[in-house]
Amino acid sequence: MNAPCFELIPAVIGAGAPDPGTRSAAAALQRRGLVACLAPGLHWGRAVVARGGTLQRLAIVSDFSARLANRVSQCLLTSRMPWVIGGDHSCAVGTWSGVARHLGRPGQLGLLWIDAHLDAHTLRSSASKMPHGMPLATLLGEGPSALTHLAGGAPVLQADRVVVLGARSWEPAEARRLKRLGVRVISAQEVKVRGLTLCMAEALHQVQGQGQPWGLSLDVDAIDPLQAPATGTPVAGGLEFAELTAALRGLAWARGLQAIELAEYNPRLDPDCQTARQLMTLIAAMMTP
Repeated sequence: MNAPCFELIPAVIGAGAPDPGTRSAAAALQRRGLVACLAPGLHWGRAVVARGGTLQRLAIVSDFSARLANRVSQCLLTSRMPWVIGGDHSCAVGTWSGVARHLGRPGQLGLLWIDAHLDAHTLRSSASKMPHGMPLATLLGEGPSALTHLAGGAPVLQADRVVVLGARSWEPAEARRLKRLGVRVISAQEVKVRGLTLCMAEALHQVQGQGQPWGLSLDVDAIDPLQAPATGTPVAGGLEFAELTAALRGLAWARGLQAIELAEYNPRLDPDCQTARQLMTLIAAMMTP
């Protein structure tokens, strides 16, 4: 069995969130030792960098998402699996649009979204209008057409093969949207009752379907902030780091996996590198056969 060949793609964007510190996440992880823990077959690739600092946030995200989608699809064409290191979570629009474009089948991609939030707002429902609170809705076909159609059609995801795991903070409009679309939400409270092992098994079974293509998007704020505090939107009562690491061990070898994405690490909030060390441990665990 050959090891998967991955390419780390820095997604250098912070314009989708109130604090742009996530923009330097990939560079900070590189400085703090990520290269040293890279497994064979895991390579550092060319960054995609947000531009247009004088533009409105949504315009910056739109331009960036289109270029990230191109980068991800090109990576897959070379038989390397993208591992996107964000950046705020608006980067997910580009990541998964790029995967769907490569597959040539928008609307047939499953996704495990591990996050403290639902990220399922649109401009109409969002009070903050921050793009990092909208990527899941966008990928499900609800949002500006400039973002929903980056894969050539909308939606990018197959809603009944999308699972949100670890959520514990959301607005009613987001919950209604995901329920209407048929997205399974496994809250942090449900995880505490049933256990992460069982919840993760259910989630993977649903997103993988019958050997169909799928991906993983992991927001740092899914982890309990007492253990991984360096994120801009921490919410108490998150997933236990050790349990999550065990649950994701070896995931890089999973059948049908197309890409992995890590978002919302803010090195400005990590002076002692506690969160960086946790994330490097998590990455190494996912690469362990």
